[in-house]
Amino acid sequence: MSVQAPSAVVLIRPHRFAPNPETAADNAFQASAAVRDPDRIAAAAYDEVTAVAQALELAGIRVHLFEDLDHTRPDSVFPNNWLSTHTGGHIGVFPMYTPNRRTERRTDILDFLKTHYRVQDVIDYSGLEMDDVFLEGTGAMVLDHTDRVAYTARSNRADPVALERFCTNFGYEPMTFDAADGAGVAVYHTNVMMCVATEFAMVGLDMIRSKARRTEVAQRLSSGGRAVIGLSLRQVSEFAGNAIELQGPEGRILALSRRALNSLTTAQKEVILRSCRLLPIDVPTIELAGGSVRCMIAGIHLSPRRAPSERPASRSRETSMAKQVAGPIMTS
Repeated sequence: MSVQAPSAVVLIRPHRFAPNPETAADNAFQASAAVRDPDRIAAAAYDEVTAVAQALELAGIRVHLFEDLDHTRPDSVFPNNWLSTHTGGHIGVFPMYTPNRRTERRTDILDFLKTHYRVQDVIDYSGLEMDDVFLEGTGAMVLDHTDRVAYTARSNRADPVALERFCTNFGYEPMTFDAADGAGVAVYHTNVMMCVATEFAMVGLDMIRSKARRTEVAQRLSSGGRAVIGLSLRQVSEFAGNAIELQGPEGRILALSRRALNSLTTAQKEVILRSCRLLPIDVPTIELAGGSVRCMIAGIHLSPRRAPSERPASRSRETSMAKQVAGPIMTS
């Protein structure tokens, strides 16, 4: 089993998905959907999340699938931006940059995790929003759970104050850098350009502005023996960096979109296949919002309260619970 690769995940299945106009200003990966039928977009996104859940379950991943019927939360399909879980029973809840994303934080999901997994504490940073301080979870940070490093591209969605607090509370070393695409636009979320797995890392090194910092990031990633797979700007734009390693009963898998897989070279795939099985899933509608398969998945690094043989066989309970559309978490 790998500390890096969770064997259970949270997914949100939205009923009214749409590319969020409020996030378009700093998300260069987002596409316009102005001329497309909103009902068709929502229906296609619903089907794509269903397909992701089914593919992961077939691979032996425990999937907790929650519904979202709220039409005011176009980006709720990306729960990793507000939620992270950590070994030892810790949960992080994060401040969101865009106001219409803040209601994505759901108490029913936290209550579910507390019921089914061993949770010692929930550290809620969402109150930092009142001071315009933001850190959008494992979108803003790519976490190396083995070497305890939080790789973070500076952006509107990754404030150094919040990052320092997170790293102090959860025991990570912050490693920040400035990154931009070919047009000079800052990378809005680190997880579109970087994926850290157990035995390899994929990263758009050329997007890191400082050559010296680029070298430092590559050396830090490889210091534990990982192979570092450099991604081109084109591959990053095809969401090749937006992948996540998961632990199945027969070994580790790398979940990514079909579009991302098609952009990888044969040599890059060979490096991945030394330690992971590739699991491509088509999510073209979700990708309109500027995120792909990794953004859709909140990994669960918590210990279950019950043995696997004692758990319910179906997802019916969490799906039923999730139909209760919850408001934002109240901070203390």
